[in-house]
Amino acid sequence: MVCGRGRDGAATDSVAYRARSALVQETHRLPQEAALTLEIHVAPLSGSALVRDHLRGGPALAEFYSGPPLRIDSYRRKVEEIDRRFDATRRRALASVVRASTPGAAARLEEIVSGNGLFVTTGQQPGLFTGPLYTIHKILCAVRLARELEDALGRPVAPLFWVASDDHDWEEANHLHVVDRRNELRRITLASAPDAAPVSMRRRLLGPGIEEVFREFVESLPTTEFAGGLLELLREAYTPERTVAESFTEVILRLTAPFDLLVVDGGDPRLKALALPQFERELLEAAEHESLLAAQTRALEQAGYRSQVPVIPGATNLFYEDDAGRERIFRSDGGFELHGSGRRFERRELLALLRDEPARFSANVVLRPIVESAVFPTAAYVGGPGEVSYFAQYGSLFRAHGIGAPVVFPRASVLLIEAKVRKVLDEFGLAPADLRTPFHELSTRLVRSSMPSAVEQALESIRCNIETGYQELEVAAAAIDPTLSGPIEGGRNVSLARLADVEKQIVRHLKRRQELELSKLAKAGANLYPAGNPQERVLNIFQYLVRYGQELLPAIAGAMRVSIDRTPGDPG
Repeated sequence: MVCGRGRDGAATDSVAYRARSALVQETHRLPQEAALTLEIHVAPLSGSALVRDHLRGGPALAEFYSGPPLRIDSYRRKVEEIDRRFDATRRRALASVVRASTPGAAARLEEIVSGNGLFVTTGQQPGLFTGPLYTIHKILCAVRLARELEDALGRPVAPLFWVASDDHDWEEANHLHVVDRRNELRRITLASAPDAAPVSMRRRLLGPGIEEVFREFVESLPTTEFAGGLLELLREAYTPERTVAESFTEVILRLTAPFDLLVVDGGDPRLKALALPQFERELLEAAEHESLLAAQTRALEQAGYRSQVPVIPGATNLFYEDDAGRERIFRSDGGFELHGSGRRFERRELLALLRDEPARFSANVVLRPIVESAVFPTAAYVGGPGEVSYFAQYGSLFRAHGIGAPVVFPRASVLLIEAKVRKVLDEFGLAPADLRTPFHELSTRLVRSSMPSAVEQALESIRCNIETGYQELEVAAAAIDPTLSGPIEGGRNVSLARLADVEKQIVRHLKRRQELELSKLAKAGANLYPAGNPQERVLNIFQYLVRYGQELLPAIAGAMRVSIDRTPGDPG
């Protein structure tokens, strides 16, 4: 065991995440052996001013969200709205579309269905081998928030993960990144036929190429005591005859078993049937909803924030899918049209098709959270920076559907620092955030700081002499002709430029002498900010699981200390 567990399977002896305006960020170390230590740094989500202000509960955002995410009254108001909409029949209906990861999760689902339970939801498009780290971070944050709300509200609250299997963005789903055995960032991509239809991940087969992807992935990872079982899990789940969504869901369920996670497939035909009223309303009131979205977007921008979702004229919030792929539905001359294929539908025709085959239809990024809140008693949604921004534009559409928006909770941001990376940071006297700087800039700065003092002093002396000498020359030459100041200034600039070139040559030579040491810095950067991006947006969880075992997930969850202010009576 790495560390103790609490009731929810999360580590209880770690510290870090207090999502408040007065933030305390600490470090939890995960020991595996004497020589192996993993630091788990957890902090509130950073991002745009909108995300930061929402997390602080800024009053300017009151009209765009259902309440500050760190105040209990936000959740109590949402629960009142849920109780008005969800009777026993509606609760029982949702059980058919929710999949439990464990018997414990099944028991939790029954509590929610048969009583007055609630969900904390989050979701993600299926990706290879679970995709980037933040997919797991969102799930673990939802687990922690659900536990906090259950205690604060005194009623069952369970984490529910929405697998966005209707999404069809192949370029986003077809690859993963890993830092390989040489400490170099490697992209591993699943090939697809160039003429493959843009179908949803629920229908997209992995195909034989997944075997080469798995082989390359295994070759990138170290051989450890944990690798065998974890890689066997992937090998069993990701097979050629399975779909991207099916394999992704299987791995998520197995990895998160200690947390009793509940999962829903967004493309499930039974879910589409439950969402039929929202789908119909989107078609019948498409023009009005476009106007509402545009108005709220303008209001958000006038409040000083950037909008995240473009409002496309004529576009509905629904997609239609057939053998040709998944396409956005547009309004056109009283009917509807698919721009890609050019197919047209009369209004009555498309509505009839929706009622007969709702599985062919799916929600876009705007409608999906509305469907989620319509079908499930969703108290809160845990989202990344983009999703938090999306919700600021959605409020009017929630109201148009007669639904209250959930409380939007920004997920925790996690940074994993291995011992080998910590050693490099300490060697150079750097903080993790320093590696956000592009390598060429950071390495130049470090080399300059290591320049011999004699060289540095000589360069400064020459620079000073050039400035002083040309200044004296300009004063003296003014007596001959004031217009000489121009050529003299040009000469000074040329001299300074040539000196700068000499300094660059010295730095280049120093870099060559320190090439081995600087290569360590580049490799550390690949671990923390691969390709200049945050680790959690690029790297894959299995890179760390094979080194530290599945106890890593409870340790990360335990480091997410979610604390909701339970003082009643907050405004708005």
